[in-house]
Amino acid sequence: MGESAAKAAGRQLPSTEELPLCVPECPKGIGAVVSTADSPQLIQGVRLSPLRLYPDDRGYFFEVHRMGMGLAAAFPAASTQVSAALNYAGTIKAFHYHTRQTDCWAPGLGMLQVALVDLRPASATFGKRNTIYTGTLWPWQILIPPGVAHGYKAIGNGEAMLIYLTDRFYDPEDEGRLPYNDPSINYDWETQRK
Repeated sequence: MGESAAKAAGRQLPSTEELPLCVPECPKGIGAVVSTADSPQLIQGVRLSPLRLYPDDRGYFFEVHRMGMGLAAAFPAASTQVSAALNYAGTIKAFHYHTRQTDCWAPGLGMLQVALVDLRPASATFGKRNTIYTGTLWPWQILIPPGVAHGYKAIGNGEAMLIYLTDRFYDPEDEGRLPYNDPSINYDWETQRK
């Protein structure tokens, strides 16, 4: 299991027989800050890959994804959906989780504080929280498997855009939600380095 306070299974969430989910009891905090793709602190099944920027005097270019390659290589072309969300500074969008859908996130603009929480009691990292800072200054592609709650905060003074691929079309029956300030997840969205 992950963080020590996640020992208790926590409250049950709508889930499937193949993937039972519940909310762990976590101490206040942000969990492990992950800054390398091979970090031993990563939640089981979460994967990171740096995005390469190609800057010049006009700005910069980067590839978000090539079908059949990278973290989302196994996403089926017939059902992969690409979406984008523009967020004003300070906006928090959290927490969502899925029982079937896999997400692959990439920042398109600005900076994001990404929060992940393992809701899978059968996982070796159940209850573990990860924080990943990503964006223009540190672009990552982030693969988020089913059963891992995810959310983010637009940090800095400007807007932030998240571009994300999903391995299936949007299905509201597969999307669960928890409030950003869920008392069991106990994620601290305040600025950490004041």
